[in-house]
Amino acid sequence: MLPCKPLMAGLAFSLSGLAALSAQAADEVVVYSSRIDELIKPVFDAYTKETGVKVKFITDKEAPLMQRIKAEGENATADLLLTVDAGNLWQAEQMGILQPIKSATVDANIPAQYRAASHQWTGLSLRARTIAYSTTRVEPTELSTYEALADPQWEGRLCLRTAKKVYNQSLTATMIETHGAEQTEKVLKGWVNNLSTDVFSDDNAVLEAINAGQCDVGIVNTYYYGRLHKQKPDLAVKLFWPNQLDRGVHVNLSGIGLTRYAPHPQAAIKLVEWMTGAEAQKIFAGINQEFPANPAVKPSDEVASWGPFKADSLPVEVAGKRQAEAIRLMDRAGWN
Repeated sequence: MLPCKPLMAGLAFSLSGLAALSAQAADEVVVYSSRIDELIKPVFDAYTKETGVKVKFITDKEAPLMQRIKAEGENATADLLLTVDAGNLWQAEQMGILQPIKSATVDANIPAQYRAASHQWTGLSLRARTIAYSTTRVEPTELSTYEALADPQWEGRLCLRTAKKVYNQSLTATMIETHGAEQTEKVLKGWVNNLSTDVFSDDNAVLEAINAGQCDVGIVNTYYYGRLHKQKPDLAVKLFWPNQLDRGVHVNLSGIGLTRYAPHPQAAIKLVEWMTGAEAQKIFAGINQEFPANPAVKPSDEVASWGPFKADSLPVEVAGKRQAEAIRLMDRAGWN
C-alpha cells in the first residue's frame, strides 16, 4: 500500500488545484458587448465592488461579436452577449449561440414581453421609438400616429434615419404584425414620399435637422433625444407619444443573452440577475437616459419629464421574427 501514498497525495493535490483554478475562473465573467464602454463600465464596476467578481468586457459591433461567438464554439471565451434591439438578440438565438437563462429572479424582475419565450435573453433597459417634432412649427394636436406621418400634410416635412438600421427594421416589423404587409407598405411609401431630404445615418442627425428647420417631424429613439437635450437645453424639439388610442408606442430594448458554451454559466446568471435588479437598473438606464426594463424601478428625472405613455404590448421578439420580411418591404417602398 505504501507505493500508493504518493499517487494518492498527488491526485489529491491535483484535484485541489483544479478546484482552486475553477474557483478563480468563476471570479471573472466575460461579456461581449456592442454597447460603448462608457454605458456599461459603471454597471460592471458597481457589480465588482459589491461582489468581488470581475467583469471583463470586449466591445465591437453586434454582427462581428455574434460571428466570433459562433466561431469559438465549445472553446468559448464569452459568458454573455450584451447588445441592443430585440432583432439582434433574436438573430443570436437563431444562430444557436445562446442557451436558456434559468432564473426565477430574472423572470420576476423583467416582464415576459421583454424576454425571449425561450428564456435565452432578457431585456435590461427600454427605449421608445417615437415621434420628435419642432416646437416652433408643429402643434402637438397635429400629431396622432406613426401611420399618419404618411398623410399629405407632412409632404416635404419628414426626416427619417436609414432603413439599414435595425431600429427602423424593428418598428416596421411590429407594424407588419399589426397591419399586415400590404397596409404597412402603403404607410412606408407615404413616409418616403414625405421626406424633406435624404435619410440620415443616425437619430442625432434627425433631431438636429428638426431643430435647424430642415424638417418638422421625425422618428427617433428616446435616449438620443435625452442625450441631446441634456447638451442643448434650448433644443426646439420635443417628443410625442403616438398611437395612444390604439396599440401604443413602439418599445424596444437593450438586452443580454447567455452564450451556449459559457465557461461560467452560473456566475454569468448571477450577473444577469443583479443587472435586472433595482441598483443596476438605475445605473444602466440612467446613464443613457433609457427606461428601466424592471417596472418596479423609476426612470431618471429627465426621462420621467417626458410624461407617461401607453406602450405597445406586442412581445419584442416579434421584431426579430419579422425582420427579414421588414427589410424586403422597406426596400420595395424605396426606403434606403
